[in-house]
Amino acid sequence: MTQPTDTDKRLTELEIKASFAEDLIESLNQVVIRQQQQIDRLVLEVTQLRRQLEQSDTGAAPLRSLRDELPPHY
Repeated sequence: MTQPTDTDKRLTELEIKASFAEDLIESLNQVVIRQQQQIDRLVLEVTQLRRQLEQSDTGAAPLRSLRDELPPHY
């Protein structure tokens, strides 16, 4: 068997590093996808809350504040 040359060793190391980099990029991509989904849900929730606030301002059923309610022992 022949000894691997320095070039072969360097090439192997580069291939290993590239493989790890690809795995890391895929992992980070999944994180970005999850974060975007969370952002989309939060934007939808804020939009719904704004609509509720606008409805309460226009005379629809007002939003109740827990501070205005008496505790059960009163």
